[in-house]
Amino acid sequence: MHIAAYIEGLQREIAAPSVKLRLAAIRMLFDWLVVGQVMPVNPASSVRGPKYVVKKGKTPVLSVDEARALLNTIDTGSIVGLRDRALIGLMVYTFARVGAAIRMRVKDVYVQGRRTWVRLHEKGGKRHEMPCHHNLDEYLQAYIEGAQIGAGVKGYLFRTALGRTRQLSERPMHQADVYRMIRRRAEDAGVNTKVGCHSFRATGITEYLRNGGKLEVAQQMANHESARTTGLYDRRSDQVSLDEVERILI
Repeated sequence: MHIAAYIEGLQREIAAPSVKLRLAAIRMLFDWLVVGQVMPVNPASSVRGPKYVVKKGKTPVLSVDEARALLNTIDTGSIVGLRDRALIGLMVYTFARVGAAIRMRVKDVYVQGRRTWVRLHEKGGKRHEMPCHHNLDEYLQAYIEGAQIGAGVKGYLFRTALGRTRQLSERPMHQADVYRMIRRRAEDAGVNTKVGCHSFRATGITEYLRNGGKLEVAQQMANHESARTTGLYDRRSDQVSLDEVERILI
């Protein structure tokens, strides 16, 4: 009863998704207490949160031209440019989360069956392996050879730069570093879409499905538990809506 009253009060203060998130956290806490035999039952299991149905995600998605322009305008004459192109390419072609990308080690790029593969360490301790698109293969090999990090297989793959020297340190990039880099590269490429770290995951999934890919395969590639989650990244309907709007010839 106390939990239900708390959730009801929250609905007057914050948005429904935030309320559901907090209720889920409370349920997980009491589940842990039940497993540890601290409590006999979970008092939050019967509490219902607000209804909130999402059929389309809010992540900004790039068009093909914008994604291509962003990748092509990166100056690859420096190690930092090679790193940035490889990192963005990884998120586009493997649907990788930024957290999985920045946790990669050099040894997570390997050859199997004459093809380059990448090993992603996703959230929840899941290991996900994907073959590389030929463009991504080129980006990764150029970066590893240019940065001369191939020998240190246990080192981080995507590393921070040492000030303005354009040399790389031994430290891994953080998500905030990646976000700042993406915003800077998008501005240089003239991309007006408010792109973020997750945009490349949504862009890759949308383009895969637009070119005849199957939703269940996209689910496996994105390492989603449910195809419904993968469907939130499908923005093919945006193009249909735009085409229909242009029929208003006034």
